[in-house]
Amino acid sequence: MDFLQLPDSMIDKSAVKDKQQEDSAAARDPRWTPADFSLVYSKDLLPASGGEEMTRGFLQELVNILFGYICKSSQRSSKVLDFHHPHQLKDGLEGFSLILPDQPETLEQILVDCRDTLKYGVSTGHPRFFNQLSSGLDVIGVAGEWLTSTANTNMFTYEVSPVFLLMEEILLRKMQSIVGWSDDDGDGIFCPGGTISNLYSIVLARYHFYPEVKTRGMGALPQLALFTSEHSHYSVKKSAAVLGIGSENVVMVKCDERGKMIPAELESSIVTAEEKGLVPFYVNATAGTTVYGAFDPLNDIADICHRHTLWMHVDAAWGGGLLMSDRHRIKLQGIERACSVTWNPHKMMGVPLQCSAILVKKKGLLKECNEFCAEYLFQMDKPYNVSYDTGDKSLQCGRHVDAFKLWLMWKAKGSEGFGTQVNKCLENAEYLYDQLQMRTDFELVFKDKPEHSNVCFWYIPPSLRGLPLGTERDKRLHRVAPQIKGRMMEKGSVLIGYQPLGDKVNFFRCVFSNPATQQEDIDFLLDEIVWLGHDL
Repeated sequence: MDFLQLPDSMIDKSAVKDKQQEDSAAARDPRWTPADFSLVYSKDLLPASGGEEMTRGFLQELVNILFGYICKSSQRSSKVLDFHHPHQLKDGLEGFSLILPDQPETLEQILVDCRDTLKYGVSTGHPRFFNQLSSGLDVIGVAGEWLTSTANTNMFTYEVSPVFLLMEEILLRKMQSIVGWSDDDGDGIFCPGGTISNLYSIVLARYHFYPEVKTRGMGALPQLALFTSEHSHYSVKKSAAVLGIGSENVVMVKCDERGKMIPAELESSIVTAEEKGLVPFYVNATAGTTVYGAFDPLNDIADICHRHTLWMHVDAAWGGGLLMSDRHRIKLQGIERACSVTWNPHKMMGVPLQCSAILVKKKGLLKECNEFCAEYLFQMDKPYNVSYDTGDKSLQCGRHVDAFKLWLMWKAKGSEGFGTQVNKCLENAEYLYDQLQMRTDFELVFKDKPEHSNVCFWYIPPSLRGLPLGTERDKRLHRVAPQIKGRMMEKGSVLIGYQPLGDKVNFFRCVFSNPATQQEDIDFLLDEIVWLGHDL
């Protein structure tokens, strides 16, 4: 089935829509007609002499493909995914081959490849995609990404990226203000994802306390220890390994049953580490944990960090979006006391991947820590204010423009629009929670109302409902979620994640970050899980 083909009952409507799209394109530009690309190659496009019309036609066909995909992503009758195993995709499907040729292929084949790439991928903008923290398909954000790719510039100097660098500065100042820092405080940079933003925070904390590490290395430092909750993101351990601190020197602090770090456990962990001869220097608090969506008690953690002179970082990659909501921002109370903050607009704010920022309270520290003054880029005698050459703040040299799509969406929605979007997602989570509470075929992992848009639950098939709690029931229940997920992927109607955590066997985690999701989609999810798992 062609990826743009609708169900049989709607074929005529689809044909009408396709004709309307062509008519609309022709109305905008009478020179445009659907082109035959069977004998046309990339060498015939711009900058080839006389390549304007062929380029126009090719890009118009590409826009038609993308527009069709965007429209289909919002149709509940369409699949979330058309699943194939890796070996099937590698072997090739219906003319779609991953093999790289020695000779160029026609633009007709290139367009087919574009269609099929979307066809066999996952529709993360579908209102029934609940699998990841980042979902949805914002049209303004997509437009921003298109423009960014067209500009194809680098974020290291003002001379090659003047507008984008100023937009990044304005966005960072806005985000710092929303965190609660004064105009005199604050610095930051956009990074390739929350893991790298968290890595920056540890790099900065280490340099803040031990600037000699930049030249002399870890051998000049005492054995350091850092602290994070047992529910925190794995990037903290990964960063410690990358930086030579060692994953064994990451102390995992106990959490309560809701997944929040216990302040008393943090304090005792710091004391214990010191007694072992380690030197504590950094605490990561999480605002919106990956699985439970829990918010650590930031003010209590800030008090402890102040007493022990530790760097406090807040990983708000997932929860930072709640700062946009007047209703929910109180859940991050105390974040203004952090030394650094990770915030991923590509999650709760719906910005297309990737868009992540590291915000740093101390001005100048980013550059001081990371600069190496490459003379071919960062000359001091340029004819403009070279403080706008921000590339030396970064661990990277080349840096993608991640700021523009967020800036454009902010212009289109305003701060209020983002707040409304966040509220809608959390209302969806509350609706799911309420539905689960009323049903006997599902069990909540924890009974409290969700703080974020994460809702964690088990489906209990009929065969398990009479079993007493214990090892045998847990063993069988552990197999339920993976089996349902496998059937779900084969059918392609909906997608949700699962995982075990601690002593809890595999459970479903539903997360809401797509404002297109409605209550009917949540009802469908529960009905589909029951249908796919009732015989297990």
